[in-house]
Amino acid sequence: MRPEALKVGELARRTGLSVRTLHHYDDLGLLSPSLRTAAGYRLYTPEDVARLQRILSLRQLGFSLEEIKRCIDEPDYSPLRVLELRLARAREQLTLQQELCQRLEALAVQLRSAETPSVDQLLQTIEVMTMFEKYYTPEQLQELETRRQALGEDAIRQVQEEWPQLIAQMRAEMDKGSDPASEPVQKLTQRWGELVRAFTGGNPGIEKSLSTMYQQEPNVGAQYGLDAQLFAYVNRAMAAAKKPGTPA
Repeated sequence: MRPEALKVGELARRTGLSVRTLHHYDDLGLLSPSLRTAAGYRLYTPEDVARLQRILSLRQLGFSLEEIKRCIDEPDYSPLRVLELRLARAREQLTLQQELCQRLEALAVQLRSAETPSVDQLLQTIEVMTMFEKYYTPEQLQELETRRQALGEDAIRQVQEEWPQLIAQMRAEMDKGSDPASEPVQKLTQRWGELVRAFTGGNPGIEKSLSTMYQQEPNVGAQYGLDAQLFAYVNRAMAAAKKPGTPA
């Protein structure tokens, strides 16, 4: 005995889909009921139900409705090609999720040092991480993370505490009108370079990214008292340090 055709409400109840979804499939020409009653009610045949099963199976694999329609309706369309595209897309999403996990772990490490991190601290940390991703390549970020782990939290904390002092000393020399090539300024410049290399590992690409970030994001340097004027003064001192005969 041939199974009876199902009305849209009954099919929705048995499949767990909404009537609205089935109507949407009908509007797209993806799943149109083969029969209608004299009163105009949709009736889905066993063949229609089998087609719906294929649609739902492909949906579970992540196919779009357009891709599903082409897979089902076009004999020369390659489901394998669509599957390969979906596989590539899934791998991209997996990579993004892995990167997100790394970002969240890095964020957690930074916040663990604070007993009760505030919302402002959290947002500031996220802003710094986002800014770093803007100016550093993924390879550079990975190298920085490797270097951070090698240095350890204590060493990083010491450097972070020293930077404001060094910047304040350099600003004092600039405000006094000290020659960038003078011995006091050159001693500060030497330490400045050591701290930069401690962060970058001497990688010129990372140093360039760091310099670009500070130049294009004045708010970053402003937090530590490093403005465009002082930044230019430091650059002159570094240029002087490369000249023969400059005091060490």
